[in-house]
Parts: sequence; structure tokens; C-alpha cells
Amino acid sequence: MKKKIAITTLLSMLFCVQGYSLTSYPSPLTSHPSPLTSKSKAHALPVIPGYHPDPSVCRVGNDYYLVNSSFQYFPGVPIFKSSDMRHWTQIGNVLDRESQLPLAGASSWLGIYAPTIRYNDGLFYMITTNVGGKGNFLVTAERPEGPWSEPVWLSQQGIDPSLYFEDGKCYMVSNPDNTITLCEIDPTTGRQLTESRGIWQGTGGRYPEGPHIYKKDGYYYLLISEGGTEIAHKLTIARSRNIYGPYESNPANPIFTHCCMAAQGSQVQGTGHGDLVEDANGQWWITFLAFRFYNGSYHHLGRETFLAPVEWSAEGWPIVNGGEPLQEVKGEVNDLPSVDILNTAAKGFGQMGTEWVYIQNPDSTKYEHRGKVLRLHGSSSTLTENNRPTFVGRRQQHADMTVRVGIDASQLKPGDEAGLTAYQIHDGHCEVLVGRAADGKFYATVRYRMKNLEKTEEKVWLDSSKQQFVLRATPELYEFLCGKDDKSLKSLGSIAPQLMSTEVVGGFTGIVLGIYATGSGSADFHYFDYKF
Repeated sequence: MKKKIAITTLLSMLFCVQGYSLTSYPSPLTSHPSPLTSKSKAHALPVIPGYHPDPSVCRVGNDYYLVNSSFQYFPGVPIFKSSDMRHWTQIGNVLDRESQLPLAGASSWLGIYAPTIRYNDGLFYMITTNVGGKGNFLVTAERPEGPWSEPVWLSQQGIDPSLYFEDGKCYMVSNPDNTITLCEIDPTTGRQLTESRGIWQGTGGRYPEGPHIYKKDGYYYLLISEGGTEIAHKLTIARSRNIYGPYESNPANPIFTHCCMAAQGSQVQGTGHGDLVEDANGQWWITFLAFRFYNGSYHHLGRETFLAPVEWSAEGWPIVNGGEPLQEVKGEVNDLPSVDILNTAAKGFGQMGTEWVYIQNPDSTKYEHRGKVLRLHGSSSTLTENNRPTFVGRRQQHADMTVRVGIDASQLKPGDEAGLTAYQIHDGHCEVLVGRAADGKFYATVRYRMKNLEKTEEKVWLDSSKQQFVLRATPELYEFLCGKDDKSLKSLGSIAPQLMSTEVVGGFTGIVLGIYATGSGSADFHYFDYKF
């Protein structure tokens, strides 16, 4: 009896929540401020907002390249370019062929985990793990935009592999058995040339992972993450005169974390999984992931990419952000980081940009470009069933934003549906949809799915198959609307976005806003306009 009361109470809270919120933080500016200096302190805003976790960065000349993990989405491993590490533009996706990225059955717990990007002797290298697939592999390219090679599979397992090049040798580190483990490999064939050796287990935090090796002033530095990619995430570092160790732990570890009293009131938490880079002027920086809480201790946008300056102590240890937490933003600040937000389908689907992704490997027969119109042919799989559903979407990158989608559902068959979804994981998503009843009439409704809890709002019968769907998002609310045009829009339902958060429905990703179709018919989508 108590369980039934708890579920009923939860449901009553879920579907019209006007939850309390933390201070609202402004979105990154789209202007191009002057570069950061070594005296700067990082602000508590991401340089690449939205679901862009596990950043890895390298510099080639005066340009910087950054990659993120992508889990079950295809194409995988988005790659960004910058000339100042503050303004990033997505230039492609590293893994853009099914032969590189088989994702059968992958969910937000599986697929591509943390990648590392490096450059050596004229080639770019990206190494990563396909969890649920064949494990660790690397690909190469002469240009970061691609094309990237077919996978070179590797013997040493453990997640978060990284590469270090020196004197014609290529070393690989990863974390099998909760131990940072090193071996030498042939990066051309993937053949392991030396036995795997454990070199460090961190400072005692759980899940030592995300290893990267650097060399500075005669020391090999080993940077890792500990504590798990949640609230206790932290960065620790050790060093050795020999790449195989023994490694001396920094007495000041962790070198960066928000799991501390100084940052306990910060909106930004879960800081960790970093990668160091030296700029052309000799200044060091670190890219790392963190997430932003909204409406209490919930994050729905995913783990995001942040940037902070690094100095080196007299004893030769890195100091991140002056040893302080990220600065909270108070009002308008002129030197906030910014990113180019792509919106390539705002006026139609004639040309889809690099921001668009599919769930698992798409069935190309389900996606038909008809001029500026994208026709989605329904799949037998629903979003919840998670078997290559007909879906294409882009990351939500702002807590305050609006998406408008134009849809013509006239080609749907009875029992079919199509719509606009805010998708966190296969059993955690919500959508406004149009369906067709057995008598041929069209209706619109809103549906919410949170694990084994599901609710569908009352159907609204439509007098036209042509509709505009709108999702208005704030930190407190997702509101779904439907109408023939802006003047006739009607709210069909709302939900608090924290109920689609990682803390509630799980997964390692963040909200992806997408369009989809299920059944044996089809639906035409005319535009997808993302504004913030």
C-alpha cells in the first residue's frame, strides 16, 4: 500500500512540476572576446555546452583540436577546432562509417567511451573504447576533418585509452582492473610490443581512469581521474623520471575538484576527466568535464566541456585555476567563453550539419531527403525498444531554449506516430507527437517515460495533418505546444526537466532533441529551428 501511495504521489508531482531553481546563469556569449591570459580564472560556464563529455585536446601549430565521447550515437566522436581554445567550431565526427562504429544494441551506458586525440609525425590519432563492442581501437587521419582510417584493434583493454609518442615509440595507457596500465604498441598494426605493466592506482579514489601522459622538465606526468564521473569526480597527478615508474603522487592531490567545501554551493559539479595542453606562448591549460545542476541536485544537459588555466609550482606540480574552484558568474561578463552553436535545419533539411546524430547505426532507407524536407519512414522499433529507431537529433546545449518543428503527418497510417522528443536514454524521454487513429483522424498528445513509469496526456484531435510542434525549455520546465502556426499554439503538457536528468533516468549522456517516426507510414519534417 505504501508503494502505491509513493508512486501516485510521484506521478502527481511529475507532470505539472514548477520546481524551485538555482540562480539562472547566462548562456555563453557569441561574441569573440580576447584570449584568456595566464592570470585569468575560469568562469563556471562551459566552452562547449551540452552533452560533450570526456574532452581530449591537442595543439598543432596555432590550432587546437578537441574530441568528446559519444556513447550510442552515430556518427561518433565529435571533433572541434579552435584558434584560442575558447571559441570552438565542430568540423566533423571522427567515426562516420558503420565499419568504424558498430553500435547494435547500444544504449546510453554503452558505445564510445572517452577518446583521446593526439598528433604525431604528420598524422592525427584518435584512440577510444567501444564498450559492448570489440573494445579498444585507434584510427588515424592526415586531416582532422577526415577521412579517418578503419579501426586498428588493440590488445590491452580497460577504458579511456590514451597515447604518448616519444623517440619513435608509441605508448598506450588504459585502466584494466582499476590500475593505470602501460604498454608499447605498433600504432600501424596495433600489435602490442611490450607486456602490460601497472604503473599507478591513484590516490585511493574509486575508478582510477582517464589517464594521459605528458613530459615536462625531465618528468613523465600521469594525469588521471578518480571518484567516478559523478559528484566526487576529481583530477589527480603523479610523476616519474621513467615512463614505467615508479610514480610519485603529488602531495597536493587532488589538483582539481568541486567535491570540496569551497565549491559545495556551486552550480557546477562533477569536475574531472581532464587533458593538459601547452599553447604556442608556453601557457598551459586544461580541458575537463563537469555538469551544471538545475532545480536542486539534477543535471539533464549532460557532462559538458570546460577550460581552466594551469600554472606550475616551484616544485614542478601543476596548479589548476589558481587552486580555486570555478568562479560563479554574476551578471554579464564580457570575457565569457563561447561556442558556435550550429542550427543547420532552421529553414529546412536541405543541408544537415555535423551536429546531427542518430541512435545506433541508422537504416538509411528510413531517411529520405526531398529538397528541404526530410521524410522519416517509420520504424518497427519505438524509442523505448531501442532497436535502430527512426530518429535524428541534436544536443540540447542551453537550459533556456526553444525548438520549433514543422511536420506534415499525412503519410502516417493508423497506429503510427511521429514527433519531437527530448531524449535522455531509451527508458527516459518525453515527446509531443501526432498519431493517426483507426478511423483515419489525426491527434496530438504528450507522453512521458521515466524508467517503468509512463504517462500520456489526453489526446487533442486535429483538423489538419500539418502542425508545428514547439518545445519551450527553461531550467524549471519543458513545455510542449502544438498548433498550425504561432498564433494557434496550444500547450499540451509539461514536465520538470530534472525528471529527465541523469540522476533520475540514468545514462552517461545528456538530452538530445530529436524527431522520430514509428510504424509503417512516414512523416515529413520541414524545419527544426533551435533558438536560445
